[in-house]
Amino acid sequence: MRVLVIDPDPARAALVAEGLLGIDPLEVRQAALFDEREVAAFAPDVVVIAADSPDRDTLESLREVTHGNSRPVVMFVDRSEPGLAEQAVRAGVAAYIVDGLAPARVRPILDVAMSRFALTQQLRGDLAKAKADLESRKIVERAKGLLMKERGLDEDGAYRLLRKLAMDKGRPIGAVAADLMAFAGILRGDAS
Repeated sequence: MRVLVIDPDPARAALVAEGLLGIDPLEVRQAALFDEREVAAFAPDVVVIAADSPDRDTLESLREVTHGNSRPVVMFVDRSEPGLAEQAVRAGVAAYIVDGLAPARVRPILDVAMSRFALTQQLRGDLAKAKADLESRKIVERAKGLLMKERGLDEDGAYRLLRKLAMDKGRPIGAVAADLMAFAGILRGDAS
């Protein structure tokens, strides 16, 4: 496991590293400041940020880094202000621990954070797929409507024609329907 520990305090960073002992294989790298180049270069499996209190610059940098390259992030802070935990979670933090850094707690917290991160990623993937499926169904319905109008087909006949076109072309029915709608738009003069 590759762990990047971001902490300006070497003593606190050592507590985190102590809590990781026993993980095999383990590679720990420590940095004083959160730097997206460091994250990209090291490519850690998990990022641990320890600080007195999270600052908005760190949270904003974290949001930018995790947006394009998601990974589990655990944040240990000595104190927190109202709203910072929510901001941290929105920035991609899987576990936000206030006044709770102890070597014995580090590994279980990382395990939970990594599991939660994996579940969240799966849910995001499922949501994206559901949205894409819904959009595809809408396009298929519009294409069926176009075929019904232009060819005088009933709904079942329009669907069979779309399905046959998709099978003949070896493409998903949603893609064929999208092409049909695009061509219809061109013929109507919708494209510039």
